[in-house]
Amino acid sequence: MSAFSFLLLLISASSILVSSSPLQDPAIVVQDVQEKINSSRRNLGYLSCSTGNPIDDCWRCNSNWESHRQQLADCAIGFGKNAAGGRGGRIYVVTDPGNDDPVNPRPGTLRHAAIQSEPLWIIFKSDMVIRLRQELVMNSHKTIDGRGASVHVAEGPCIAIHHATNIIIHGIHIHDCKKAGNANIRDSPTHSGWWEESDGDGISIFGGRDVWIDHCSLSNCNDGLIDAIHGSTAITISNSYFTHHDKVMLLGHSDAFVQDKSMQVTIAFNHFGEGLVQRMPRCRHGYFHVVNNDYTHWEMYAIGGSASPTIYSQGNRFLAPNNRVRKEVTKHEDAPESEWRGWNWRSEGDLMLNGAYFRQSGHAGASSAYARASSLSARPSSLVGSMTGASGPLSCKKGSHC
Repeated sequence: MSAFSFLLLLISASSILVSSSPLQDPAIVVQDVQEKINSSRRNLGYLSCSTGNPIDDCWRCNSNWESHRQQLADCAIGFGKNAAGGRGGRIYVVTDPGNDDPVNPRPGTLRHAAIQSEPLWIIFKSDMVIRLRQELVMNSHKTIDGRGASVHVAEGPCIAIHHATNIIIHGIHIHDCKKAGNANIRDSPTHSGWWEESDGDGISIFGGRDVWIDHCSLSNCNDGLIDAIHGSTAITISNSYFTHHDKVMLLGHSDAFVQDKSMQVTIAFNHFGEGLVQRMPRCRHGYFHVVNNDYTHWEMYAIGGSASPTIYSQGNRFLAPNNRVRKEVTKHEDAPESEWRGWNWRSEGDLMLNGAYFRQSGHAGASSAYARASSLSARPSSLVGSMTGASGPLSCKKGSHC
């Protein structure tokens, strides 16, 4: 029996125990499942074809991916499916990981590429760690494509998508992001301006549209790993690996900011892993399709929100922590039960392990109608291991499939 087959058998048996009788020793169940997940996850990543992950199966089987990089832009799904990034533009090769100048960026740096007015497909000459002095304020129609190199944006301010459209960020590590600002930053070849202090997010989306974040790893930032606020919409966050952080993902500025009612976000095929506390995601006002993700760790809750968001959780795998009080996946915030009972939060086909449970509310029809509009159908939760086994940046070598 293969490791993957054994893992599915173990998970199936565990789910039966959870649904039919109390677990006698939840610590053993948690330990066994986590050991099998960790030992098999990266091996599953080599299954580049027929994984059931529609994004990966769209492009990863092509051993000539390096000559057809822009094929990736045809593979987006969910609400961010129209994110074209730099498709149709020229290839820009980043050669200089240092010398970051926020006002007069040097050619060959990531900042110089990101602020250009034309569509660009940005790649990297070699492995590099990029330590920015100020936030990287991206211009529209850009793809940051880390395939073929190990690229880290780390140990400084990180990435801001501010009123920009058609952005793809793929295959990079983002971690240890810090506050910055109260400084001039250039956001186009013809304009620089004063930016107040940032929050220290990994990726901050402010009024952005048609954004796709795929196969990235994010951890240990000052504020959120990914925050989308102030009317941002048409976003897909997929195939990424989140670890070691408190407030992982905020979608929606505030309860009072009703413009976020138009926000639509798909969260698919991600692994929410070690050292995470809450907000995977925390939602406000809009519509959020959370599909085929693997939740192996949380300390407070996994999915939460306020201000009547619509949340459709479909085909995910939830492994509750080994304690008595943090088994609930959901958290309805900042409202009495008489109010949140009307919020449309639905769970369909989710796999609940070690006592995990999803507190549903509202009406199922409203959630599923939005899911149909997102152009993404969930696969069975039993396949989550194979679909998320390669979450995070891939090891892509020239001449072989990723």
